Amino acid sequence: MPVSIDEHVPTTLLDEASEALEELATVLADDQPLEDVLQQLAESAARVIPDAENVGVTVLTPEGPITAAATDRKVVEVDADQYAAGDGPCLEAARQRRPVRVSVDVGRVRWPEFAAAAERAGVRAYLSAPLVLKEEDVLGALNIYSSEEHAFDPFDEALLKLFVTAACTAITGFRRYERSRALVEHLQRALVSRAEIDQAKGVLMGAYGITADEAFTRLVGESQQHNTKLREVARNLLGSVRRP
Repeated sequence: MPVSIDEHVPTTLLDEASEALEELATVLADDQPLEDVLQQLAESAARVIPDAENVGVTVLTPEGPITAAATDRKVVEVDADQYAAGDGPCLEAARQRRPVRVSVDVGRVRWPEFAAAAERAGVRAYLSAPLVLKEEDVLGALNIYSSEEHAFDPFDEALLKLFVTAACTAITGFRRYERSRALVEHLQRALVSRAEIDQAKGVLMGAYGITADEAFTRLVGESQQHNTKLREVARNLLGSVRRP
């Protein structure tokens, strides 16, 4: 029978999870870089998941996977061996888009290079969950390690999945906000440039008695001749007119 989260989650764990997500939301609201957000995510997961001794965040980049956040340096070292081998629980969770929970015995069979590195670091149990920001956008995986071979069970897996889902929802909203803000800023710059170009056209029309199209053609010619952006040409012209 599947574990019922509502029936079995201790109140203290729910409180910890709620506080951790509130802290993550605060970091997002403070306009922190994604690296800081992922570090907060790792530290929050360490508080929420029982037996989580070390936590790391694997991020898939065009150059390959990296450990973007970790609660301990040895997580970075263990992950490096996994990335070099090209396989392991973190990478499998990201690729398959499902949690991966294994002990050291299973790890030796499935990922011998990673398991050997993990054992050298005292890690004997792994639990990873994918970070899926939207249907086609997998950021990476949230990875939890323990020195206890039987540290994680189906309940921990279900709890981590809930936590990661909530965290990904928050990060997705943050990224959408960032894209929207960048678009607004770009639009504002475009409007300012358009206003300056229109003013420069007006100056040329008044000085030479030419039409708006002819004035614009002159500005474009100056831009091409000196390999300068059109808005810079307009700004320079307005500056020369305003100088005493």
